[in-house]
Amino acid sequence: MKIIDIETLSCRAGWRDWTFLKVSTDEGIVGYSDCTDFHGSTPGLIATIRHLSDFLIGHDPRCVEKIYWDLYRITRQSSGGIVQKSIGAIENALLDIKAKALNIPVYELLGGPFREEIRLYWSHCGTTRVRAHEYINREPVLSLDEIAALGKEVIESGYLGLKTNIILFEDKPKVLMQGFKGGYGSTDRKASKKMIRGIEQLLETFRDSVGPDFDIILDINMHFRIDGNLSIAHAAQPFNLTWLELDPEDPKSLSLFKNKATVPIASGEKQLTIRGYRPFFEAHAMDIAVIDVHWNGILQSKKVADLAETYEMNVACHNHGSPLATIMSANFCAAVSNLAMMEYDVDDVPWRDDTVSKPPVIKDGHLQLPAGPGWGTDLNEEIIKAHAT
Repeated sequence: MKIIDIETLSCRAGWRDWTFLKVSTDEGIVGYSDCTDFHGSTPGLIATIRHLSDFLIGHDPRCVEKIYWDLYRITRQSSGGIVQKSIGAIENALLDIKAKALNIPVYELLGGPFREEIRLYWSHCGTTRVRAHEYINREPVLSLDEIAALGKEVIESGYLGLKTNIILFEDKPKVLMQGFKGGYGSTDRKASKKMIRGIEQLLETFRDSVGPDFDIILDINMHFRIDGNLSIAHAAQPFNLTWLELDPEDPKSLSLFKNKATVPIASGEKQLTIRGYRPFFEAHAMDIAVIDVHWNGILQSKKVADLAETYEMNVACHNHGSPLATIMSANFCAAVSNLAMMEYDVDDVPWRDDTVSKPPVIKDGHLQLPAGPGWGTDLNEEIIKAHAT
């Protein structure tokens, strides 16, 4: 079996683009992966994949580890970032091919499943209805009363957990989010007392709405330095968060923060490969390691999860893309021993599930493990082209 063609496909999915990789072989087996990346780097990602494609044509796609390390070798001088995300996309598509050739699911290549269903939490809860309600055919969230109603909706939908971002209700609702035109923040990365009060009001409203035993996660991304992060952690303490999620770049700073905070700390979504995670693990800088399967590649992600286990840490899956991304993440979540929960965006464009041949099956807040060879689904290229950027 030989690789004969590599192609990227993109579509506009509401407030962001979804990007996919397609690898074709001379035996008619096609491998797909979701390699979505926001924050202005999509054109660079696509160009890098196209450049790396020159090294892949004619190779046997089933030699996944060899290809991974060959690509790492030739890009070592510029490792990380877009380069690693491109290599991760290629690895994932090749594993789809390999599993299809063997007529088994990808998770069987990782040692087989630990679980038949994967617990999800409702991600960007409230965030999407403030920043992008027009794309999802939902009324906008404009007040704390509507946050309370949304909490009830989450419970009625069967989910057992939610994650929100910093939403402030002032003259009009504002979301503090990286890489989003409607978000806001500041270069000084300070957390004002007014912002802290707004965060307290948001968490109090959600907690009163969902009750004492429901999982609530607050994601504050990369917006603040240690002092601001600590102010938020202390403000969040009365609301019994499942975890506070943040992603500073220095492991020692995160460790210092974690040791002073009074809530569990999750981090890692922006880290790439074991080299990126190792200094954070060695510093005991987090309680839960967040791993992005699409950027790391599922084999690298499994290695990171196994390393986390040696530090007595559970992992959570960063999943912010298309239904293909969700199913790829599910294959990873099925095959790791130390899973906490998996991220899932409930609010999304209405044609989302049409992008794959077999959409994710979700019941009572749990994703049912996909069956079938490869990822267990294929990309619907006609739908992608219909919404092409």
